[in-house]
Amino acid sequence: MFVRYPKFIISLFVILSITGTYLATQRVQFEFDFEQFFPAGDEDLKFFLEFKERFEPDDNFLLVGIHREKGVFEQDFLERVLDFSLKVRHIEFEAPNHLDSIDHKIYRPSINDQGDSIVMMRPILSAQSLLQVEYPIKNPFTGFSTIPAIHLEDTSRYEKDRQKILADERLVDNFISEDAKTLVVVLKTVDNIEQQAASLMISQVKALLQEYQFNDHHLLGRSFFQTEIVKLQIKEFILSTIVSFFLVFVVMLFLFRRLWGIVVALVSIVVGLLMFVGMLGVFARTLDTMALLYPIIMIIVATSDVIHVMSKYIDELQKGQSKFDAIQTTIREIGMSIFLTSTTTAVGFLSLVTSRLIPIQQFGINAAIGVMIAYISVVIFTTTILALFQKEQIIKLNEKPSIWVTWMEWVYQITQTHTRPILAGFVVLVVVCLIGVSKITTNTQFIKILPKGAEVTKDFLFFEREFSGFRPFEIAVSIQGDYDANDFEVIQEIDKIEQHFKQYPAVKSMSSITGLYKTIHQAYHSNKATAFKLPETEQEFKKYQKLAKRMSKNSNFGILVSKDKKHTRISAKVLDIGADNINKIRAESKQWISQHIDSTIIQTRSTGTGIIIDKNSSYIRDSLLQGLLFAILVISCLVAFIYKNIKMLLITLIPNLLPLLIAAAILGFADIPLEAGVAIVFAIIFGIAIDDTIHLLSKFKLTKDKGYDTEAAIRITLLETGKAICLTTVILFFGFLSLLMSVNPPAITIGILISSTLISALVCDLLIIPIMLRKWMG
Repeated sequence: MFVRYPKFIISLFVILSITGTYLATQRVQFEFDFEQFFPAGDEDLKFFLEFKERFEPDDNFLLVGIHREKGVFEQDFLERVLDFSLKVRHIEFEAPNHLDSIDHKIYRPSINDQGDSIVMMRPILSAQSLLQVEYPIKNPFTGFSTIPAIHLEDTSRYEKDRQKILADERLVDNFISEDAKTLVVVLKTVDNIEQQAASLMISQVKALLQEYQFNDHHLLGRSFFQTEIVKLQIKEFILSTIVSFFLVFVVMLFLFRRLWGIVVALVSIVVGLLMFVGMLGVFARTLDTMALLYPIIMIIVATSDVIHVMSKYIDELQKGQSKFDAIQTTIREIGMSIFLTSTTTAVGFLSLVTSRLIPIQQFGINAAIGVMIAYISVVIFTTTILALFQKEQIIKLNEKPSIWVTWMEWVYQITQTHTRPILAGFVVLVVVCLIGVSKITTNTQFIKILPKGAEVTKDFLFFEREFSGFRPFEIAVSIQGDYDANDFEVIQEIDKIEQHFKQYPAVKSMSSITGLYKTIHQAYHSNKATAFKLPETEQEFKKYQKLAKRMSKNSNFGILVSKDKKHTRISAKVLDIGADNINKIRAESKQWISQHIDSTIIQTRSTGTGIIIDKNSSYIRDSLLQGLLFAILVISCLVAFIYKNIKMLLITLIPNLLPLLIAAAILGFADIPLEAGVAIVFAIIFGIAIDDTIHLLSKFKLTKDKGYDTEAAIRITLLETGKAICLTTVILFFGFLSLLMSVNPPAITIGILISSTLISALVCDLLIIPIMLRKWMG
């Protein structure tokens, strides 16, 4: 047996742990990318990618909100905003990654201080603010000219400029807030900016804001989300590791009451964790927002295995066996049981591969591998370490009956004398849970997944409150027949759609090709605010067409109209009112468009990052059911193969379906939307909850095989295995409850759901299983 070669085994695991630590520090990275949460293979995603190729992405921006409580119309403040918007375009830094080819709009060759050739990156392609906005105006003598939106040098005109600007729908909620206390500088950034480059850019933007003494500033954009959330990921990963480890230490202290017993348990857990992060390093895994669950899962699962092994080992020692005989008995009776429970837990995590969301798939695979690493570490390393110590060093031998024996004896008596009340209580609980399940929604909101109290969340709320929010709202327009984007009929149809969407208060900051013709019409009418509309006649419209084509060459017209003039877009922002509410707007608008828009002129389709992320809700529901069915099927096959008894299979499954119902009911009653992060709860609950059931039934089967009758086998099972499953549940409960310390709302939800439902799983095991065993195995 391997325990007879302790030096080799211990040296091997120490080498694996050191190697794992090194690989993790070199190859494991944290990242956050919205596109990771796009459902692979989706038709809407395919259309959106084509839309991006035709135009531009809808998330390549960084909004810089600069607030002045006394109002923005103050000359020194406005001059500093203008200088900032001009200077921020020239931010650059050494390109963080190797480049095979250089786009000279973004990169430029340079020489560093050591004389080495390097490539400098310019992440900001353009910067636009209210100070750079100009109005075209028709002059009868000189033709067209422009006037600034703000006459910066003439303070006497500020009030008139203010009134005009606040009456302009193009500027309010885009460049200036309705109360005129905040200006926004819109930075166009490199498409799909990578994490390291985004972090460098944000740090330099913040430094420049401090240089101009803009202390009250707010940022919003993909790059800012990436940078801030990754910082929180690293912080929470470390915090969750420390908290979980401390929790295990406290539990072990009360459990073993011997220093070396605690050391053996903790070292085993640490070795498993280091081997796990080494695995992440071997495969160069990237860690996302769900990574903070890894240390908790590894520590808690390993602790559960350690407790079962050491509890059995202690029981055998107290029976008077030698330490080697006790270890052999432990491996023989508990090793297979732990292997089965580890396998079922791993299957629960692997059920997540049915999801179409890549991060959830990767989480499931990583967690499943981690569970099996914990099993190997405990069964081989822990038992080998135990062989090096005398039994008095591991436990405090006590001839008095344990309090656990008293408690388990009480549970045994309850299941004998109160069968009907127990069953009635569970029936009532199932009915209540079904009511809660019916209340589950998928009305996900960004604000509900952002970290509480973090800078990124405060800035998000600021833009939601003062401007038009963050979520892009895109309508792709395909022009039919011989029409093109500059035809009068096309412009009229697009304007109808815009006017329709304006009835929804949540939809703001709309822009399309119609804005160009409305601006020209306004210029022809002395730049009056009331003249910002389309011309009423085709004759007047055609007078504007040549000028529109000339103006479009000198503007960002390409982001609105394709080169062949057969595709255009209506871009807007929508407030964070929830996925279901936004989908309702889309559904109502789709019906309205089918009734009021001439499909022989244009056809439309909703698109954008917002709609793709929102579609995750339906995929989550589908993949959740598929994953659970997959897990139940595989685990059923494993249990059926081991026990070879259909009744034992039913006894295994029935008590573990109720915790799933309880978790779902909590979501419904607490009005917590079912989103990607929360969906993994069900796989974790089923995979972990069924472990205790298997431990109980394995012990029951072993006892029956020794010749005991059913009633005696039930009593022995509760007295000997009940203690271990109670201890492991307590550790699991507090381990996942430690997620309440997180600032990440989905993590808090996961902690509450798992902790509460694991307690219910324990109650089911202790009360329902004995009743079913008497009924079906008597």
